[in-house]
Amino acid sequence: MMTRTLVAAMCASLASFAAAGMAMANTTPIEGVWQTRDDGGQVEIFDCGGKICGRGHGSTTLTAGDDPKDVHNHDPALRNRPLLGLEVIHNFAGGPTTWTGGTLYRPQDGGTYSGSLHLVDPDTLKVTGCLAPILCQSQVWKRVR
Repeated sequence: MMTRTLVAAMCASLASFAAAGMAMANTTPIEGVWQTRDDGGQVEIFDCGGKICGRGHGSTTLTAGDDPKDVHNHDPALRNRPLLGLEVIHNFAGGPTTWTGGTLYRPQDGGTYSGSLHLVDPDTLKVTGCLAPILCQSQVWKRVR
């Protein structure tokens, strides 16, 4: 009886460990909340159908009741949409350390840029946006969580 209980406990532990491993395997190392260089902004990066996307998550400068809008958008019809939750990173592919082929939206100037995301280490992300192949600018973001 004791042997069956021990075997059952070991099987349950192994199943739990395997399930946790599978969950970790499905998580991309870039996913999480990142502190941007501009205006204390934070971006949440997540999987969007096998690609990488990111949305405005908050800011260290926001206070209760703040509801910042996309006032610099080139399309006047979109200038009243909220920045919180707005997708600013769209459709990047690749990994495990470099993602390309997507677009970056920069609310500070209303521009959309091609670019790349490079995970320098688990807590450092280099984000590069390009107006043209040789006209690029990079920022380093730090992981919040």
